[in-house]
Amino acid sequence: MLSAQIDLREMDAIIKEVKAGILKLMELSGGMQCVDRNCERILAGIKMLEINVSDLQDVME
Repeated sequence: MLSAQIDLREMDAIIKEVKAGILKLMELSGGMQCVDRNCERILAGIKMLEINVSDLQDVME
């Protein structure tokens, strides 16, 4: 069971902020493959957070 101290809404908001920052970084990279590839890897990790936290938050509302 989840602890009452866990704030899923705040966690979801932070995940969205991080994702937006990575997408902005990709825009600014000008197509630098080293940046874009690392951003893609980060986005894959963020996707897992979305599945685990953001989707859970949607279900619990």
